[in-house]
Amino acid sequence: MRRLIALLAVALLLVACSQTGASQPTVPPVSTSAATSTTVASLAPTGTTVANSAPTGTTAPAAGVRLVVMAHDSFSMSKDVLVAFEQIEGVTVEVIKGGDAGSALNQAILSKGAPLADVFFGVDNTFLSRAVAADIFLPFTSPALADIPNDLKLDSNNSLLPIDYGYVAINYDLAALTAAGLTPPTSLEDLTKPAWRGKLVVENPATSSPGLAFLLATIAHFGEGPQYSWIDFWRDLRANEVYVSQDWSDAYYTQFSGSSGKGPYPLVVSYSTSPAAEVFFSEGKLSKPPTGNLLIPGGVFRQIEFAGILKGTKNEALARRFIDFMLQPQFQADIPLQMFVYPANPTAALPEVFTKFAEVPAQPEGLTASQIDQSRERWLKQWTEIVLR
Repeated sequence: MRRLIALLAVALLLVACSQTGASQPTVPPVSTSAATSTTVASLAPTGTTVANSAPTGTTAPAAGVRLVVMAHDSFSMSKDVLVAFEQIEGVTVEVIKGGDAGSALNQAILSKGAPLADVFFGVDNTFLSRAVAADIFLPFTSPALADIPNDLKLDSNNSLLPIDYGYVAINYDLAALTAAGLTPPTSLEDLTKPAWRGKLVVENPATSSPGLAFLLATIAHFGEGPQYSWIDFWRDLRANEVYVSQDWSDAYYTQFSGSSGKGPYPLVVSYSTSPAAEVFFSEGKLSKPPTGNLLIPGGVFRQIEFAGILKGTKNEALARRFIDFMLQPQFQADIPLQMFVYPANPTAALPEVFTKFAEVPAQPEGLTASQIDQSRERWLKQWTEIVLR
């Protein structure tokens, strides 16, 4: 949920997302590469400054001792949370951007044996099998895993540990549907009917994490059998004038009518936390979201994001402590309003805007990491031929 945070604050919204293969989020999303104490503040979300020095009255980290974290472009953590770890350990944390999640993972794989960082954040369940097969992570059974639900632990060797999760879903513009005399669709099949012609914008799954997540949800729902398959559904969507954006920000801020108010499309693939983000980033102007979620069968996909220790690190003990820190309530409670995804640790408190407006789908669609890894490239090729050619 399965990248977005800086745009969110500027345009009064949210998250998720890294590109193909997240996520969130993030903002989700989902749902993530971050600023650090040694990198410039522009890497942090708008309104957040990640300082180069400790707060007044505290002792600065020991010079020359640093932990390098590589992440995708939407990762973010509060200044106070980052400094807390630095002060506890007496070190400096540097976070480097690796682009979208797929690009960041590629860099980590290509630098196998001579890692660019000590810790990697941002592998999601669409790329988990590939990451594990590359054998670039050290197994680490963190004591904090005891608090993490089993359904988030997808790597049995604990070389990648779950940090957050989010839900990709279709958002709709309440005012636009009301003005058109329409009630929200109740099934994916509804989206192929004349009433919804030219009303949905999706992201290209080859270039966008939420786009890939939505495609995977439809594949899990419709299957590849001889009956009405996912291929049939996407052919019908194309015939019904679905619009394809290259990335989430264009889809949400330019094409969708519910955020900017300028786009022609009242339905958009985004995140289930997007309505909550609308309220949060309005800074008190909104008391309820102007958008809603279509939590319909086949239209929701859960993205889980993981972190791991890169093989070859010279700071393995420190990297372990940072992974532990990421799973602790202080870091976990910071996740929702930084990346607009859910913390993996259920003991972390959720902000009120989440409990009020961020809906949790009852039955998101699911595919195993191995299923995705085995067929992802084939599915992307088929989708491109069906929808774009």
